[in-house]
Amino acid sequence: MEADENLPRRKDDLAVQLGKQDLDPFSVDELGERIALLEAEIARCKSKIQRAVNHRASADALFKR
Repeated sequence: MEADENLPRRKDDLAVQLGKQDLDPFSVDELGERIALLEAEIARCKSKIQRAVNHRASADALFKR
């Protein structure tokens, strides 16, 4: 567990604000664009997680020798 996982999320967290946004004013096309952007962000986050896991595994392997 990372040390910052225990910290509360900031009130100005953009993900929280995004989740509270009213979707009624958006057209179907705009919602599709929004979904594409969010999927790209999800892929970016998953890539970051994988790099962090790989980095950690490499460091653990190095220091366990």
